[in-house]
Amino acid sequence: MGDLVIVNCTVVDSRADGTTAEGARVLTDAAVLVRGERIVLTGPREEVLPHAEGARVIDLDGAHLTPGLVNMHTHFSLSLPGGAGEGVKNLNPHELALHMADGARRTLRCGVTTVRCVAEKDHADFALRRAIEAGTATGPRIFTAGQALVCTGGHGHEGSDTLECDGADGFRRGVRTQLRAGADLIKVMISGGIAGEHERIDTPQLFSDEMAAVLATAHAWGRKVTAHAGPAPVIAEAVELGLDCVEHGYQLTPEVAAAMAARGTALVPTLIVTRCKEFFDELGVPEWMQCRSLGAGPRHLESYAMALEAGVEMLLGSDMPPFWDFEGTNATVRELEHMSEGGLGPARALYAATLGPARWLGAAQDIGTVEEGRYADLVAMDADPLDSASAFRTIRWVMKGGRVVRDDRAGEANHV
Repeated sequence: MGDLVIVNCTVVDSRADGTTAEGARVLTDAAVLVRGERIVLTGPREEVLPHAEGARVIDLDGAHLTPGLVNMHTHFSLSLPGGAGEGVKNLNPHELALHMADGARRTLRCGVTTVRCVAEKDHADFALRRAIEAGTATGPRIFTAGQALVCTGGHGHEGSDTLECDGADGFRRGVRTQLRAGADLIKVMISGGIAGEHERIDTPQLFSDEMAAVLATAHAWGRKVTAHAGPAPVIAEAVELGLDCVEHGYQLTPEVAAAMAARGTALVPTLIVTRCKEFFDELGVPEWMQCRSLGAGPRHLESYAMALEAGVEMLLGSDMPPFWDFEGTNATVRELEHMSEGGLGPARALYAATLGPARWLGAAQDIGTVEEGRYADLVAMDADPLDSASAFRTIRWVMKGGRVVRDDRAGEANHV
């Protein structure tokens, strides 16, 4: 594949320095030179074009060009309580693989070029990742936790996307089981949640020695740990023990938020999961779960505001399937809008959707910015993402690894 050069665009990416997520770089009348899968030069058009002799030209018609989105809380094999979820649970292994591959393809087309899977059934995520890397399936780059670790009867224990463990030795074995399969990180359920009929959000589900065992084992192997967690006391203990990331954080307090900020524990707030009745209705989610989820919404937003005030690092994650058509856009963009409108603002939302996740994943040398050496994982949109996170609703062109996978312009083929 020869060189290509992207022109007639404004490059926008985050240049936060780690102490603030406000920094952004804007290059008007820019050009991006791509060789193979990676970017080799980004800059003003007049500086890049002399290096692009013979390159194929892609004219973006004045679009804003950003790094591809990174969704840090995905489940390609999600099966919530209700009719649709039962259908997914009943898929045989071959059907499940096709179901997940279709979700991956749809995810990439909506502009999400990297995902972090945080509990998938039967280790099918590893097969999907291999297929995408080999080019036999189409989808985003996958970082995965494999199966999430739970106590016996704990949150999510009903499905094959979790592994039940008990005691410190049991949880050590659970971590090593996921690492043996190829996990990039570890996910653990340390409290109840909204999808378990016989549990509460505020129920602690691990003892201190179990939590410590997960963290020590994963960290010894160079892997980070993220935790499904709702109540402040449970989160406080995990943060003190060295937890790297919190999912949801439904019931934070200012004190716990401050501890998270001080220890560098990130938050993936998944605000959309407590304000998505239309999605629940579509899946046939039972009334008990809808009441628990939607009822948690106001406190969830308060927790998010506390975390923002404390300076906790925010990362984008939808929990809902990233590609799901929802409220006029997809679930990934709708979550980013909730985050921005809840106090994050557009510039920090861009960071939370690109460079922030790249750094957490240890992949900032490959993804998260539009600069030399990074993969050419790019999205183009008509609106300015620094004006509003809703700009991502206008995505009309997607590239992953130097290959155009979506182009909505008249006369252009949709590639996948």
